[in-house]
Amino acid sequence: MPAVTVTHDGADRFAIAIRDHVVHVDQPLPDGGDDTAPTPTELFVASLASCVAFYARRYLRRHGLPEDGLVVTLESEMGSRPARVATIRVTVTLPEGVPEEKRQALLAVASHCTVHNTLTQPPDVVVELAG
Repeated sequence: MPAVTVTHDGADRFAIAIRDHVVHVDQPLPDGGDDTAPTPTELFVASLASCVAFYARRYLRRHGLPEDGLVVTLESEMGSRPARVATIRVTVTLPEGVPEEKRQALLAVASHCTVHNTLTQPPDVVVELAG
């Protein structure tokens, strides 16, 4: 995978360069930010929700099933000591017309998206200073 580069963009804002795209993060007003973008934690859980949605949509496409109306909703709760996302609930709302006999298989596929797999089998993470 290509490197991701994060640069300070003033106050609590950062610009995240991913390939040819730039995504921004900030903090909410009550936490001292300007609320110009999602927080890093919101992007983290959004990546899971969007990965589940992507896998679900690919399943629907592969099986010739309706795609319009697919919605993935994610709710999460924070934990402390250490600060982290402690609970995540992902709900997949399927389009009308998806037969009952396809639903469990779709759920199994969506539950094994790359981001979910990474959370259930965490990678080794090393944080170090440059140079």
